[in-house]
Amino acid sequence: MTSLRSVGLPADAPAETVEPAGGTLPGTELLASLLSGTDPEDDPVTHVHRLPVRPSRNAPWPAWVDGALRERLAERGVQEPFSHQVAAAELARAGSHVVVATGTASGKSLAYQLPALTALTEDPRACVLYLAPTKALARDQLASVAALADPSVRPAAYDGDTPTEEREWVRRHSRWIVTNPDMLHRGILPAHQRWSSTLRRVAYVVIDECHAYRGVFGSHVGHVLRRLRRICRRYGAEPVFVLA
Repeated sequence: MTSLRSVGLPADAPAETVEPAGGTLPGTELLASLLSGTDPEDDPVTHVHRLPVRPSRNAPWPAWVDGALRERLAERGVQEPFSHQVAAAELARAGSHVVVATGTASGKSLAYQLPALTALTEDPRACVLYLAPTKALARDQLASVAALADPSVRPAAYDGDTPTEEREWVRRHSRWIVTNPDMLHRGILPAHQRWSSTLRRVAYVVIDECHAYRGVFGSHVGHVLRRLRRICRRYGAEPVFVLA
C-alpha cells in the first residue's frame, strides 16, 4: 500500500487509580464467586494483575458526518465520539489507509463506520466491502450497520452460507457487502467482470480483526488484497483501506 497510518489510544494518556466505593475493585466479587468452594491447593489463579484506569477522551463530531447518522448513533447511546475514533475517521475521510489498534470494546467499529456510511450517503452509487475472519463477527457487524445505515445501503452478507438465489441480488443491490477473504478470493475476484459495476464503486475496504491474518494465511490474505486493489484500479476505483 502507499501510505498507511496507525491510530491507537494515546500512549501518554495519564493513568489514574480509581478507588471504588467500599474499596472493592471491579471484578473482585466475580472472581471470588467463581473460585468459591475451590480448594486453595487447586486454585487455578496464579497471579492477579490490576491495570490503572485511563480516563476516556472525547472529541467533537466532525463537521462532515451525516446528520441522520449522528441521530441514529445518539438513539443508540453514542452522544459524542472518542478522540481515537475521530482521529481514525478523519484520516480515512482524507484518503489515508488506516490501522486502528485499540483495546477490546473501545469502539473501533465507529472509526470506519463514520467515514464509510457518510460516503454512502453522499454518493448513492458508492459501496463498501467489509471483510471479517469469522462468520459470527460478520453477522454481528452486519446487524450493527443495518441499524445505522440509510435504507438505500441494503447491507448484506456474501459468504458460503448465502443461498445461490440471493447472491445475484447482493451483487446487484447491496452497497455494504459483508464477506471474508476466502470468498473474496474464490467468489468475487475470479468473476470480476460480473462484479465490475460493484468494484468500480468501492469507496472503502474494511478489514476487521486484521491481527488474525498471520503466518501462511496472513500471506495469502495479503496477496488477495493486492489483487483486489489491482482489479479495483482496473475499473477506475482507489478504495481506502481501514484495518481494525
